[in-house]
Amino acid sequence: MRLEPVIGDDPRDILRGLKAAIHGAGPALGLGMVREMPGQVRAGTAVVVTTSGSTGIPKSVILSRDALTASALATAARIGEGAWLLALPASYVAGLQVLVRSIVSDREPAILSGSFTPRAFAAAALTMASSAGGSRIPSFTSLVPAQLTKILDAAEDDAAVAAAVRSFEAILVGGQALPPATLERAERAGARVVRTYGSTETSGGCVYDGLPLDGVGMRIVDGEVQLSGATLADGYLGDVELTDAVFLRDPDGRRWYRTGDAGLIDAGVLRVRGRLDNVIVSGGINISLDRVERIVRGVPGLASAVVIGVPDARWGEAAVVVASRGEALRRSESIQLEEARAAVTAEIGPHARPARLVLVDELATLPSGKPDREAIRRAVASLR
Repeated sequence: MRLEPVIGDDPRDILRGLKAAIHGAGPALGLGMVREMPGQVRAGTAVVVTTSGSTGIPKSVILSRDALTASALATAARIGEGAWLLALPASYVAGLQVLVRSIVSDREPAILSGSFTPRAFAAAALTMASSAGGSRIPSFTSLVPAQLTKILDAAEDDAAVAAAVRSFEAILVGGQALPPATLERAERAGARVVRTYGSTETSGGCVYDGLPLDGVGMRIVDGEVQLSGATLADGYLGDVELTDAVFLRDPDGRRWYRTGDAGLIDAGVLRVRGRLDNVIVSGGINISLDRVERIVRGVPGLASAVVIGVPDARWGEAAVVVASRGEALRRSESIQLEEARAAVTAEIGPHARPARLVLVDELATLPSGKPDREAIRRAVASLR
């Protein structure tokens, strides 16, 4: 089967090609490719998504028609069917799934053109109102936390944005952990938020509010979250060794995806604790930066902060909090740092306290909306 790289990120071009790929009438699409790849893929492949995540080497994930449609159908079974608004890059798996859900439901998606702004989002959302047989057609969208925060900020002073937030039957939010403070703000604004967990390798979110979608299995092995089911990718294009290392197969033939995330399952609910490998050694003690970040984000003014590790002459490595100046200025910088240090000390211990707080005009992000941790780390290193 032929693989056709998509030039650019025009969602309408991707939608046209995706329809043909999903229905088996066209070539598989290659999205985000940064290097030459084999021109052929196995039969049934719909899309190959090349992603590097926040710090890793680019990986080209093979997604079949069956995996993508299984994800779309499971989402509809969980939250309902309706019309979708695309507000994310279509080459990012969460945006791609908005298009797949629209194709499966045989509805044209609304597409947010140009740069994301709360006003553009509101204008697109409020044009989606429609009905069939006298009943309103529910509307849905998918966002990352940074987008949701911008919308909530604008909704405080803009009635149109506030109405748009309330108009959706559900707003899926994924890509990274949603700070509890942001979720509380969204609920107060009348937004119906569903927190999603998954990755490109699982065709996007496959665990909603801690509960797996129909047909998705989850387990914890040596502290690592592993997922199974029909939504799993076939593997990595041109990398059999990585495929075999990440996608395991039980003796009964069931495939499992190793997420690399630490977590636990409590009364059937998945709780993700961060990346297993996002750890520094400070003064000879292992410190999970994800855990520190989760605590720091509970400090007023630091809800979107990123915690990174930097070299430290005394301790070997130290944790540094990086936050947007616009958000952090709502409270004193010194007070925020001391509150962050106190919160981390209370929950983890003094060894994990952040060494400092660095304010930047804007946190660097990836096209997916996730923090670009490597770029943030380089920027902080250049300040030393």
